[in-house]
Amino acid sequence: MMIVLRFVGWIALWVGALAFLVVYLSPGYTLLFVPLLGYATFRAVLQLAYIRPSVQIQRVLWEYPWQVLDGVPRGRNRHPGVQEDEMWLELPNPEEPGERIPLLFLSGMRTFWWMRRFGTARTKPELKAEIEPLWFAGDPRFIAVVAAPARNGKAPKRLHLLYQRTATGRRGIEPTDWNASPDALERARRSGAHVPDAVRPHARPH
Repeated sequence: MMIVLRFVGWIALWVGALAFLVVYLSPGYTLLFVPLLGYATFRAVLQLAYIRPSVQIQRVLWEYPWQVLDGVPRGRNRHPGVQEDEMWLELPNPEEPGERIPLLFLSGMRTFWWMRRFGTARTKPELKAEIEPLWFAGDPRFIAVVAAPARNGKAPKRLHLLYQRTATGRRGIEPTDWNASPDALERARRSGAHVPDAVRPHARPH
């Protein structure tokens, strides 16, 4: 809802500024309003791009409760278990706690804030501490939401949608079941992930 209100607000600012320029000012003031109109356009487009992820985030939160996790493994270099060179978090498989699953921060407009706090050896500890503990909701095999703790530590902020590529429904990418139970698959489906219609049997190594 806040995303929609911000979008409407930036559109209203753009229309209002243009109307004020046309009605009350001479053409000589046009150059003074160009930066404002340009910035309002940029912010409106940005908010429009956030609407779909915000809807997906809400679907995840309807299905999965928040968990507050300490010491979640993370990195900015490529995870040894995946091909993509992206930031990652490593979370336990809900049905096989001994199995750790990398969940990637696929490149997007809102990853820079997280990238700074994932950090490197030179990153200040207080910056890294802004995402510790980590708020998490979802299933790392399919789709999830992560967030940083608010200042009082009692609420999440900076909500960010994460998903496995196999759960995106993109053309040419087959969904996988990760040996999940039918209930887990159905829950992931309701949260917006693309999953197989039925659990396919797999032989697990012993």
